[in-house]
Amino acid sequence: MSDIKTAKFAPENTDVDALYAELLEKIKKVHHNESEIALINKAFEVAKKQHGNQKRVSGEPYIIHPIAVADILVNLGMDYQSLVAALLHDVVEDTDYTLDELKSEFGGEIAVLVDGVTKLGHLQFSEKESREEQQAENIRKMLLAMSKDIRVIVVKLADRLHNMRTLEYVAPQKQRDKALETLEIFAPISHRLGIRSIKEELEDRAIRFLDPVAYAGIEEQLRNFNISGNEFLNSIKERILERVRETMPNAAITGRIKSVHGIYRKMYMQNKQFSEIYDIYAVRIIVDTIGDCYNCLGIIHDMFSPLPGRFKDYISTPKPNRYQSLHTTVVGKDAIPFEVQIRTWEMHRTAEFGIAAHWKYKIGMTNGGNENFNDGLDWIKEMLEAQQETGDPRELVSSIKTDLVPEEVFVFTPKGDVINVPQGSTVIDFAYSIHTAVGHKMMGAKVDGRIVPLDYVLKTGEIVEILTSSQPGKGPSRDWLNIAKSSKAKSRIRSWFKNEKRDENIVEGKAELEREFKRNYIRLTDEEYDAFVKKLAVRQRMDSVEDFYAAIGYGGLSVSKQMPYIKEEYHKNYGKNHAEETIVKRPVKRKSNDGIIVDGIDNCLIKFSRCCNPLPGDKVIGFITRGHGVSVHKADCVNVPKDIAGCSEPERWVKVHWDNVTSDKYSATVTVTCLKRLGLIADVSQQIANMKVIIAGLTTHDTKDGRCVIEVTIQVEGIEHLKSIVSKIEKVQGVISVER
Repeated sequence: MSDIKTAKFAPENTDVDALYAELLEKIKKVHHNESEIALINKAFEVAKKQHGNQKRVSGEPYIIHPIAVADILVNLGMDYQSLVAALLHDVVEDTDYTLDELKSEFGGEIAVLVDGVTKLGHLQFSEKESREEQQAENIRKMLLAMSKDIRVIVVKLADRLHNMRTLEYVAPQKQRDKALETLEIFAPISHRLGIRSIKEELEDRAIRFLDPVAYAGIEEQLRNFNISGNEFLNSIKERILERVRETMPNAAITGRIKSVHGIYRKMYMQNKQFSEIYDIYAVRIIVDTIGDCYNCLGIIHDMFSPLPGRFKDYISTPKPNRYQSLHTTVVGKDAIPFEVQIRTWEMHRTAEFGIAAHWKYKIGMTNGGNENFNDGLDWIKEMLEAQQETGDPRELVSSIKTDLVPEEVFVFTPKGDVINVPQGSTVIDFAYSIHTAVGHKMMGAKVDGRIVPLDYVLKTGEIVEILTSSQPGKGPSRDWLNIAKSSKAKSRIRSWFKNEKRDENIVEGKAELEREFKRNYIRLTDEEYDAFVKKLAVRQRMDSVEDFYAAIGYGGLSVSKQMPYIKEEYHKNYGKNHAEETIVKRPVKRKSNDGIIVDGIDNCLIKFSRCCNPLPGDKVIGFITRGHGVSVHKADCVNVPKDIAGCSEPERWVKVHWDNVTSDKYSATVTVTCLKRLGLIADVSQQIANMKVIIAGLTTHDTKDGRCVIEVTIQVEGIEHLKSIVSKIEKVQGVISVER
């Protein structure tokens, strides 16, 4: 749990002036400028007056909440503007006090902070917008504010932390909703900003409401551990300190027991027993220099036995949030494993406070310190760019869940440079993390010297080489959007198609929209169609229908996600006109040249997949390919997803079935396993010829166990015809089995 104290903000402690006096004493230890202190006092008085007799759900005076948020920020060492914004962050939203009034009294900088932190309760959402869309829009506004001033999110995180500390007072469903949002959105952001104390407390408090039974179980086991654990940690710390201080007299050492959420992830997501978690105990050693870190590591490995594969060097390879430390897991004489983290004092400050360390330790030390505030914050811009490409605010939620998760993979370029990508990333993500041009020119990849497919998932420690094409303008494939994991890679791919293939995108987008209309039985006249699509384009803030088609074509807009709204608008405006037609005129199903009927699509190009060679009588399913019609597979083909609804593009799988009458010939391949004997192949061929069946191909090979395998491709009329042929082949002397 966090080091930030919480007890004094309990609901029963409602002496507001006493709480603020205590906060002010803490502020004065950090901020000594009298004008800054005066502005903080003024902010408190304004907040106290404006919130007046307002109460929180817990029953405490509302002003307690801004004081608590400011207290969290003081512990992080934030500047006085952040503290003023914390005290005022709810007055604009929850009282009659306007943003213009705030700006005139406290200045534009603080007004921007308050405006950014505001919960956006004044936004007007239409009834058709889901709760998910509203949440996503709020997050988009928050990230936009962050891009202008990163302090917005630090204040917002403190606001969320105090709300989580008092979450037990709200309704159960709201508890779960807030806890899930905290775990999926705010904890990953605090991790990326490197604010460990807030991240761990947010996670622990979220799990408490999302899985209270597991939380209580882990807490109970930790209590049992604490009985002997503190004794164990104190003993280890004394032994290490005695050895380390011989050469590093300024070294400091602390110990900790792993957070509840950290244990929960390993027990319930990695399916480990409590006893299998090796870093429940951890010792942190803080020294003066980087050289001391590595010297200290040598001492630790001399004192204890290191566990293989448990050493991580985050000093030479920092995490994206600038975290640096040496990590190693060792075992002492008691056979109890524990983790040792070794870092310098500067690394320790960054590890504990992350982005907030800029304000706590660098303000005033150099001129123009603000230039460093936005270092390492390119991910905010990348997420906003990705969302702008799609036009869907929900893309931000998806990006945060994938790009900002703590689990990362560290891989190497052939030159030895370290590249970090989110866990689950493919070589496509790696290529775009190197450079956009490398991604666009990519034609293949090698991992540890061997060629791998583009959907290969990277693992820590691998050496990745991207093979590029010298052919100008080759560009990525549309299928890469389904393979790439990171928002950066996806946004760059969409951008390429958006800029380079507009005409193709328009054609592709229009075709996809028409397919979706047919699949969902949306019937419109030409005049109605043009008006309806124009209305859809306006809703997506597109300048023209062509832009709307192009956005669908390059993957920036998903028709399937918009379909609930489209169907609702269709039935509201045109459904009555076409109700009778829909009932009387069923979708025309015409027999194709190959004897396949595709539900809802007329005169469609058909091809039979070579992976399973379906025959009349087989249960089949169709897949809409790009530019090659519908590919027909057997329903049990290995290339057909087991869960169509849960696959990446469910809308491209369509219902198909065989026509009642078919006279066409279809290719089928059977494998004949038999004993080796003279004339066997001739006998099999003769048996097939006797049935007046055409042989399209025949190959043979011997097996290691001395048998012969014949693979013969024949022309058949359907599944029953094939069964009769198989039964005849099985009667040939020496044939062991015949399989399709």
